[in-house]
Amino acid sequence: MPITDDAGIKALLEETRTIALVGASDRPSRPSWGVMKRLQDHGYRVIPVNPQITGEHVHGEFVFRDLDQLGDPIDLVDIFRNSAAAGDVVDDAIRIGAKAVWMQMGVVNEAAAARAEAAGLKVVMDRCPAIDIPRLGVARIA
Repeated sequence: MPITDDAGIKALLEETRTIALVGASDRPSRPSWGVMKRLQDHGYRVIPVNPQITGEHVHGEFVFRDLDQLGDPIDLVDIFRNSAAAGDVVDDAIRIGAKAVWMQMGVVNEAAAARAEAAGLKVVMDRCPAIDIPRLGVARIA
């Protein structure tokens, strides 16, 4: 069952340190650009993933092609893709050993969520961490 209660979401955000943001953008007009910056400003390490801008930098971080390229352990995969595409990202998150997947506002994929949970990952759908962090009073990550 995806996490929907405030206590569960807050706990996930408090235990997270490293986030892979799939669908990161280098365009300030895109929501993923602003969310990445807000997460960084809150103290998270955010690694952008986007095959269309691989090798570039967003907010000072190198952009990777896919999750398989990442060498660092990932606590949370934040998915800025549509609901259908989220399934492949979830499968990648399972394969790399991420601890959780977070599907952004408007992104819901029940089958992918079930696969993630069966593999032991925590799941959040149809929410935005940049909204939930201040709403829930999550302390800045040291």
